[in-house]
Amino acid sequence: MLNGPLLHPDILRVLARSGHHSKVLIADGNYPALNKRGPRAELVSLQLVPGLPTVAQVFEAVLAAVQIDEVFTMGVDRADSYAAATPGDPPVWAEYRRILAAAKSPCEVAPIVKWDFYAAVASDDHVLTIQTADTQPWANLLLSVGCRTFS
Repeated sequence: MLNGPLLHPDILRVLARSGHHSKVLIADGNYPALNKRGPRAELVSLQLVPGLPTVAQVFEAVLAAVQIDEVFTMGVDRADSYAAATPGDPPVWAEYRRILAAAKSPCEVAPIVKWDFYAAVASDDHVLTIQTADTQPWANLLLSVGCRTFS
């Protein structure tokens, strides 16, 4: 029996095969996961009920399993019709910052405007999309896998 916080066998398999610079998307429930992904990316659907699991919950589990070098979120495009509902930073970004601080990660949450975010996800380096049922706006995260460092 595994002792770590991440138990999903398909997610573990892909993460174990990923290398430095591999991209992992943790998508919210509104993200078009089937058609907005890299050409070799696997899709794992975790939607249970609306809101469960959240991107933040999956982020914590992934962060505990692999080294992460970069954390990008889908930035709010102020020209987008959905932007009016979120006048400042989306509240979920504060949760991501808290998770990174608790994990003692040097990473910062870096926004990539929506359409550029889709382009970044379409990369050949994108290996995995984990679709959640998160209903919070602008909750998507694109992670860049790091490598083990030597001390």
